[in-house]
Amino acid sequence: MKYFIYILIAIASVLLAYNTIHLDFKDLFGKDSKAALVGVFASACTIVLMLILLISRRIQEKKKGK
Repeated sequence: MKYFIYILIAIASVLLAYNTIHLDFKDLFGKDSKAALVGVFASACTIVLMLILLISRRIQEKKKGK
């Protein structure tokens, strides 16, 4: 499960970079940039959630060890 989470973080990072490249910073809320903006936010949320999951699993392992 640990490696699966790392793979998801890597995929989300690649998608974050890809969608950031396709953003038009002059017209951020334009027609073409909306899909890229949604992709950036979705990828960022995925990364944050997976990091929270990793941290909570580490805390759980430490708690079981005591």
